[in-house]
Amino acid sequence: MPQDIRIWEVLEGDNLLELDKAKLNLEERIENWLENDISIITNDLLVIGRQVETDFGGIIDLLCLENTGDLIIVELKRDKTPREITAQTLDYASWVKDLSNDKINEIAEKYWGDNISLDDAFKQKFDNDLPEILNEHHKMLIVASQIDESTERIVKYLSDAYGVGINAATFEYFRSNDEKEYLARVFLIEPSQVEHSTRLRTKSKRKPPLTYEELKEIADKKNVGDIYELLMNGLPNYFDQKTTTRSTVAYIGIMDDSRNTIFSLIPNESDALQGLCFQAYVERILMYLGVSKDEILNILPESTNESKFYEASPLMYSGFFKNTDEAENFLMGLKKIRKNKTL
Repeated sequence: MPQDIRIWEVLEGDNLLELDKAKLNLEERIENWLENDISIITNDLLVIGRQVETDFGGIIDLLCLENTGDLIIVELKRDKTPREITAQTLDYASWVKDLSNDKINEIAEKYWGDNISLDDAFKQKFDNDLPEILNEHHKMLIVASQIDESTERIVKYLSDAYGVGINAATFEYFRSNDEKEYLARVFLIEPSQVEHSTRLRTKSKRKPPLTYEELKEIADKKNVGDIYELLMNGLPNYFDQKTTTRSTVAYIGIMDDSRNTIFSLIPNESDALQGLCFQAYVERILMYLGVSKDEILNILPESTNESKFYEASPLMYSGFFKNTDEAENFLMGLKKIRKNKTL
């Protein structure tokens, strides 16, 4: 059943003022918002194409990648009928399912130009290497200002009965008396439920993350095993969680109830001459530790540089711990920062 979203502004004296629901004059605004900030759907998407032409003559509004390497079709309903939007989205999916790694790279290259490669954009977005297998699965998301009962019925039937990776998101638009604009988003089906239904009917060919021991073996082969072991033992004291990928040990900080990769060790990009490679998200590490840029740079190695792969990407600190002394200095600095925060 379509949901009726209502929003109130809390005024002085705990008085409430209901905001008027307004008609969104152009669905194109939603598409622009999604391209500029796809996180209004989820943080787990990277836009790799807009108005992507299929071999069947159709045009996909937005094509995205998840952190798993799976493709997501984002299609705006606009003025299409339930039959048209559902059939069109499924038609696009029939084309997307056969896209190769080379074709996906070609689409991304056309979208970004020479600004950045897909590998670099993926690593910047997800702090992880681009998976070897792309497009093992794909999903579809219908986006609209309203979803009618017929579209809702079709989407739920495909998802529940057959495990098709399809969902719908509605954006309701409100405007206050002082002309401020507000947007509210609602999923038709809880995304985790769609994911569960899809995975039940599919088998993965992807390789699992490397273990800490396997990454240690890589560090040893790169002659940075002592630095790796020192940081591996020390860094968990200053972050909430740690995990591994196919190439990194990632240290997680929980901020605003979200898990964020803040700092990573990258044995495979290390060597005896430069040392153990690391990366950190600048804004995240400053916010998480509650320090200034100067304070964090004082404890990071001298090789640390700021980098951005493209204009909209997050700013990164990257560099190398060239010896255990630099690693010890970083750990001691983190200890001092934590002590100061608790005083």
